[in-house]
Amino acid sequence: MKTLLGAVAIAFSMFSALPVPQVPWDEKHMRWMLAAFPLVGLVIGGACWAWEALCGALALPAVLRGAGLCLLPVLITGGVHLDGYADTWDALASRASPERRQEILKDPRMGAFAGIHLCCYFLASFALWTALPRYDGPAFLLAFCLSRALSGLAIAAFPLARDTGLAHAFAAAADRRRLRNVLSVLAALLTVNLGLRGAAGFAMAAAALMVFLYYRRMARRDFGGVSGDLAGWFLQTAELWMLAAACAVQYLEPLWRNLI
Repeated sequence: MKTLLGAVAIAFSMFSALPVPQVPWDEKHMRWMLAAFPLVGLVIGGACWAWEALCGALALPAVLRGAGLCLLPVLITGGVHLDGYADTWDALASRASPERRQEILKDPRMGAFAGIHLCCYFLASFALWTALPRYDGPAFLLAFCLSRALSGLAIAAFPLARDTGLAHAFAAAADRRRLRNVLSVLAALLTVNLGLRGAAGFAMAAAALMVFLYYRRMARRDFGGVSGDLAGWFLQTAELWMLAAACAVQYLEPLWRNLI
């Protein structure tokens, strides 16, 4: 039990800005750290659900609801995944070889394309959250967990780009076969339950899986494998596309009813 709690503490210490007890980052505690990663999504989903409920109770305008839902995941994670998202876009925009793209990922400086895509990301996220007709709390709770389960699964199952970095450290400390099995089952359960939330939930699950498949192809083709930065790119991209899918389905529902 102490080992599992230590894995949870490391997951929150690495992937969130929340204060947690400090435990040694040794192989014993890191073995199941990626399996605990979806719990961070559970906290984010719960916080967003609570914000949505508060906005409804106080009759706050949609723009404030959207701003809160856009910023809460960033505040809770400390922007750790956005860092990888920005670095990945800098590397992709270079049109360089996989080796050169790996060098760009390791460069601490932020390029122009990273800034452009971050601006586009926040604008799209804010607009979609503000325009979302109905906030399905359970669906987005599952979505925040699913993106992290798939992100961890990629590190456990996909080829790694290099033998250094955080992704390699996490994979090396874990029993990759057992971790892959656990996260595969968890991702499947989250996907099924999200799909059972109705048309919007089904569209969100489909969007996450499509981004996951594209992520595997893009990582191997453009970088030679996955890395920590690419994992951040995947998580942010998957969550944005899940939100867009939910928004699109909810707006199209009246049209479908009229056609039927």
